[in-house]
Amino acid sequence: MIRLLVGLGNPGPEYEDTRHNAGFWWVDAAARKLGATLAADRSYHGLVARVNRGAGAGPLWLLEPQTFMNLSGKSVSALARFFKIAPDEILVVHDELDLLPGKVKMKLGGGHAGHNGLRDIQAQLGSPEFWRLRIGIGHPRDSELTQQDVVDYVLKPPRAEERDAMNDAIGRALSAWPSIAAGDMEVAMMALHTTNKDVG
Repeated sequence: MIRLLVGLGNPGPEYEDTRHNAGFWWVDAAARKLGATLAADRSYHGLVARVNRGAGAGPLWLLEPQTFMNLSGKSVSALARFFKIAPDEILVVHDELDLLPGKVKMKLGGGHAGHNGLRDIQAQLGSPEFWRLRIGIGHPRDSELTQQDVVDYVLKPPRAEERDAMNDAIGRALSAWPSIAAGDMEVAMMALHTTNKDVG
């Protein structure tokens, strides 16, 4: 069962609409759906909300680290350790260069593929075995890219049609939440992976 939802991004208005903040967008939408309000909590270095579930289920935590992306693990590990939340009870939502806008995929474990937020979470938790919900942002179309080109790309807002496709993907991922919440991950993944769309 998922006990902690984490959205990755960078704090501050200058980053709010950038591709790298797709995880924040999803958690913001999840908070609205669940009737929760995120509020700053210095103990966990982030914006936090608690959602009470039915008897025996325990609370669901929502978290947006405010540490900047490359220190996301500091926030995630602080909350997870305090509430004794195991890595496989955590769902981290993040932007994914290797998926086109409009696509969304979910998996358990794996590498970080150069994503600094995932890299730090994996290091701080001491395990890669957490769930990842990957929201496609596409990749800059150039074979001669430098690392700085990629940084510049993720820290810019998506084009209007890309943002529409990403919003659609976020909505479809939220539609799968009841299955995720129930621990029916195979059902959730099948629903997500068969409704993927490309930006047109």
